[in-house]
Amino acid sequence: MPLYGEVFISELVKMPVLDPTGEELGRVKDFIVIKGDPLPRLSALILEKKKKQSRLDWTNVGIFNKRIISSNIYAPEVQPYDPSDDDLLIARDIFDKQIVDANGAKVVRVNDVKLEGMNEHACLVAVDVGIRGILRRMGIERRSEDIYTVFGKTLPHNLIRWGYIQPLEPRLTTISLIVPRQMISDLHPADIAEIISKVPAEKGIALFKSLDPDVAAEALHELEANVKRAIIESLDKDHATDVVERMPPDEAADLMSDLESDKAKELLESIEEDEAQDIQELLAHEEDTAGGLMTNQFIFYPPELTVREAMERLRIDSPDVETVYYIYIVKDEKLLGIASLRDIIISSPDLSLSEIMETKIKTVSPETNQQVVAEIISKYNLLAIPVADADNNLLGIVTIDDIIDIFLPPSSRKKRRRV
Repeated sequence: MPLYGEVFISELVKMPVLDPTGEELGRVKDFIVIKGDPLPRLSALILEKKKKQSRLDWTNVGIFNKRIISSNIYAPEVQPYDPSDDDLLIARDIFDKQIVDANGAKVVRVNDVKLEGMNEHACLVAVDVGIRGILRRMGIERRSEDIYTVFGKTLPHNLIRWGYIQPLEPRLTTISLIVPRQMISDLHPADIAEIISKVPAEKGIALFKSLDPDVAAEALHELEANVKRAIIESLDKDHATDVVERMPPDEAADLMSDLESDKAKELLESIEEDEAQDIQELLAHEEDTAGGLMTNQFIFYPPELTVREAMERLRIDSPDVETVYYIYIVKDEKLLGIASLRDIIISSPDLSLSEIMETKIKTVSPETNQQVVAEIISKYNLLAIPVADADNNLLGIVTIDDIIDIFLPPSSRKKRRRV
């Protein structure tokens, strides 16, 4: 049963459904939904022709996409349909329903429903709660995209994945988020940020305030700049400081760039001096350079340390560092060599780091353009690259996930400024 590409329900309503000879069986009126594993799926199409409704079971559907819907059976074989409250219909029962959070507060309205093909079924994968869904139902989504483009803007997507939605039942009055607030902290920070972004501002702020500080610190970086600003400004100084101090310095620097200067200075003055200094150093670099991408949080040890001693230290030091791909061998702040974790694991415990380190090192300067940094990391299959000044002093590292952000940039990333 082919289902090609991205399909929204509003694109299918009123489409003609053709039999094997090309004759029209009727036009799509609605869709019957049943429970599926793991997602709800279409059970049948409700067709309408000359004010009479009929039911085309999914097993009898041939082609199904936003350009063509066809049937494997002919008109005499299509069963008449009598509307029933026992059926769950998408347009009748899901469209325009309010989604409520775990505490029963209204969150957003369902403007459209997205389908994807899975195991020969058309499954409900997300609800559209944004302006695109409204424009799509009005038939002017493409035209509106063109208008946004003229002004240099992009029409935003605003989808909530079905994994966050309660199981559906007939006679729906509301739709609820399935994730209770006390379980939010168990989600990935990006998923938490997605939920916060979809709810009204005051609900998102309340949700953020309920998070464990460590989880809050991870989720904050995933949010858009205006949402981050609103959240930080709503927190008292102690709470905001607690969250910022738990963020990696490069992410904290991104946050400071998103805040008003006065608020950023207030936070920098309230966090620990060493952490504030790390953030200030990163803020001094332009965003589209290696200095703007790098983190100054990395593992470095002296060359005389043995592998055994390095592993013992690594167990203690690594929990405080966001990513550990390599150990950097440094003396008097000068970068001498690099040892990968693999090198550390397979080497004799009694060897010194100077004996196992790689000395042919690829480095970049803080001023190196981010595109050049990406090309070097790609060319040499690196997980991270050191950033060093003209005297070979190690200033920081750019990791592979920083490079991915260049090509798939989070909406939160913006040009850093000095604070």
